[in-house]
Parts: sequence; C-alpha cells; structure tokens
Amino acid sequence: MLPTLREGDVVLVRVRGRARPGSVVLVRWNRRPAQLSVKRAVRRDGAGWCVAGDNADRSTDSRELGPAEVLGVVRWRLWPNPGRVR
Repeated sequence: MLPTLREGDVVLVRVRGRARPGSVVLVRWNRRPAQLSVKRAVRRDGAGWCVAGDNADRSTDSRELGPAEVLGVVRWRLWPNPGRVR
C-alpha cells in the first residue's frame, strides 16, 4: 500500500483526538521517547495502540517497538496537496 503521507508533508493534528482503528495518528513509543511518528492505528493494545505504517515493508512500527502512545489524530494535510487525511 502506498503511504498516505510523505516526508515533508505539513499536517494538522487534533491533539488528544479520539483514535479509532484506521485513523492516521501522531504517536510516541516508550522505547523512543524523543521520536514522534505518524502511523495508522490498528487496535487498542493494553495501555496503548498497536500502530502500523502504510508501507509495511519499509515501516518501523508496533511490530518492532510495541504499543504506542497516541498523542493526536491527523485530520488534514496542509501542504503540498491540501486535503482531508483518511
């Protein structure tokens, strides 16, 4: 599957937005607290979320780092191709 977002895209995130399976979310992992990532929510997993990248062959996600803390839900891409993120 092609990535929904690409490096350099500018997005609008709803902080503390309610994530659902399939939502594009801003996350942080306990194992990498200084790193923020944008991933797709898969399912609730205990205290966090199991998340995956849209391009599974090239993504570092919950398969490697475990459950993630969801910080917000990505709602819009502002640049370069403005539009709702789904």
